[in-house]
Formats: sequence, structure tokens, C-alpha cells
Amino acid sequence: MQLKRGTGIRIEDLKERLRQKLPQELPGVRFSFEPSDIVSRVMSFGAPTPIEVAVSGPKLADSRKYAEKLRRVLARVPALRDLAFEQELDYPTVKVAVDRERAGVLGVTAQDIAKSVVAGTSSSRYTSNNYWADPKSGIGYQVQVEIPVQQMNSLEEVKNIPIARRTAQQIDLRNVASVSEGTAYGEYDRYNMQRILTLSANIAGEDLGHATAQVQQAIRDAGKPPNRVTVTIRGQVKPMEEMFGGLSVGLLLAIGVILLLLTANFQSFRLSLIVLLTIPAVVAGIAIMLWLTRTTLNLQSFMGAIMATGVAVANAILLVTFAERSRAEGSEPAEAAIHGAAGRLRPILMTSCAMIAGMVPMAIGLSEAGEQTAPLGRAVIGGLIGATCATLIVLPAIFATLQSRHARISASLDPDDPSSPNFEPRPELATASDAGDH
Repeated sequence: MQLKRGTGIRIEDLKERLRQKLPQELPGVRFSFEPSDIVSRVMSFGAPTPIEVAVSGPKLADSRKYAEKLRRVLARVPALRDLAFEQELDYPTVKVAVDRERAGVLGVTAQDIAKSVVAGTSSSRYTSNNYWADPKSGIGYQVQVEIPVQQMNSLEEVKNIPIARRTAQQIDLRNVASVSEGTAYGEYDRYNMQRILTLSANIAGEDLGHATAQVQQAIRDAGKPPNRVTVTIRGQVKPMEEMFGGLSVGLLLAIGVILLLLTANFQSFRLSLIVLLTIPAVVAGIAIMLWLTRTTLNLQSFMGAIMATGVAVANAILLVTFAERSRAEGSEPAEAAIHGAAGRLRPILMTSCAMIAGMVPMAIGLSEAGEQTAPLGRAVIGGLIGATCATLIVLPAIFATLQSRHARISASLDPDDPSSPNFEPRPELATASDAGDH
């Protein structure tokens, strides 16, 4: 289903109305809303829905018993929709029980009965290979016989299927077997050589992270599974956990590398720490912006947080560098902080405003599929607003406080650096200087 432009209908609202209407119009019919975009399909690793709960074990009966219990518990989770088994557990069947003793008396084998039933209920192509060669073209065509579906519509019709035999006397299926209705598993799925039962569900009114937490809590409420029965959450949950875990580790490593580089550059751990103190302001600005715009923390917003952190650290380095240079020249720490903020006010504002202006169209998300990239723009805007305010207002105060008791001695250990306490003038340079004076 694809909606026309300008309809004003929200997809999620339409799904909720269909979920209420379809069971009334089509009772007993199971339905589900599967993702239509390629991104959701890839992120689900082939799963039809974002949430999948797989129950596996060596005994299918134990797995089904616990899966049924788990289904009842998951049905109470308000964020889940279209909860159902992916496998058909009670597929309707026709059970044919052959009376071997009676069949033997009548001269009918089990193979004769099987061939007749298959040919009568589906097609003779599965039991008899019969080809007709066109004399003109020489092409062979398969010839098969099939009883019309509209005639094979009851158990009585199945009982009246004739059994193919060599004698002229006709024997029907009812004479050698009992026919009754039954159920069976529609399919058998295996994972790691064990049969599994899979519960699938869609999400409504919640993001994937909160829905996953509710599903995990429901699994714990269902109690301990039977011996050797395992429960696994699949779908988009696993890639989400791996993605956020990797991004979190990457962000922490990036912060650590920045701290080491700044320490080597400033030759002062205190100054590098002052620069990194702008990161909490970035996080606070992102959190407030995502909360105001009702945006979730996802891959795009996480990337926006990393981008905003990079720009914020660059602005903080500008301010701290100028403030420290002014302090080294003899200014008091408070005066040096004000001088650094005033001197770098225009570059910081120009950098932040240009970045924010460039992200506004993306944050609005008016273009087609713009909602997928809108969290990135919103995260960058919120992070830069918070970082800019903290850099120009809070960071000078932090600089003045931490540097107020620090001596104006260069931290450099380079003996060739004139500002270093370990500076040692080379004799040849002094001799050359004296010769130049003469």
C-alpha cells in the first residue's frame, strides 16, 4: 500500500485503525505489517518484524509449551502489536490411517494408496512422470491429471478416491483406510540444528529501545524455561545493541585520544581537562533538543552527537589557547579568561551559527525520507547551542578557577624552548651572538 501525496494520513494511525477493523471484517485471519523500506529489512537481518523471540530446544513439545506461555505474557506488553507465531502450529490436515490387514486382503499396498491419494488431492505429476513429445517440434511436454479443486472439497470426496490397482474391480480409499480431520505443524524451522518456534511482533507508540526493555522484562516474568530450552531476542534488537555498543566505545576512545593529544599540545593536563569539560554541555543540549522534538536516540542522532562534540572541542581549544597565552604574558587568570572569550567570540559564533544554519533544513525533515536523517540535524543543533553557551559563559569561569593557583611557568621540558624552566642556551649560539655584537 502506498499513499498518495497530500493525503494527510499518518501511517501509524492508519495501521491502528486497520488493526481494529480487519479482525471484525475477517475473523480468524492473521495479518501483520511488514516493513517496506530497504533500511528496515537490512537492519532486521531478514526478520519480518522488528521484534522476534525465538524459543529452541531438543524437544519441540517442551519448546511449544514454554512458547505458548511466553506468548501470553508478551500479549500484556502495551508496545507490541500483531503478536503471533511465524510458524503455523495447527495447520489443518486430512489424516489417512491405512488398515494394512484389510489392504493386504484386497491386494493393495501402501504405495498404491499413497500414489492414489497424492494424485487425487494434488496432481499426478508427483507420482507418475508422463511426457508427450510433439511430433512436429520434438519438444516433450509433461502430462498430468488433477481433480478440480472445487470437487475435492470434503472428507467424503477424499474417501471416494479410487485406488489404482491391476485388477478390474474398483476399490475406494474408504475400503482400506479411515479418513479424518487433523492438525500438524505447517513448517519446521531449525537454528543450529535445533527446531525453533518464533514469536514476531511489531512496535507501536514506543521506540525500539524501550520496547526491547519491556520484552526482556516480560521474558523474565515468564519464569525459567525448561531444561535445555533457550530464548533469544532477534530482529532489529541485536544490531541495535551492537551498533550502540560500538558507537559508545568509539566515542569514549575518541574522547581519550583527544585528551592525550590536547595534553601533548598544551603540555598541561589541566588545560586539556578544561577543554573536555564542554562535552557535558554538548550532551545536555542534545538531550534537551531530542526531548523537545520527540526524537529518539538512534544511529543518526548518535552521529550528530559525535559531530557536535568535534565542533565544540575545536571552539574550546580556540578560547583556551588565547586565554592561556594572555595569562602567560602576565594577565590575571580571570582577566585572561575574559580576554580569551572576547577575542574568540566572533570566530566561535561564526562557526557555530554556520553549522546550525546548515543543519536546519535537515532537522526539519520536509524532504522525502527526511525523517530518517532529521535526528542527525537536531542532535547537531542542540549540541552546538549547548556547547556555544557553555564555551562563552561557563568555560571562562572554569579556566579562571583552575588556573588561579597555577604558576606562570611553562610546562615545557624542552631544553631548547626559551620559555621552559629547563632552557639551556647553547655555547655556540652565545659565541655567535657575542661575535655579532662586536
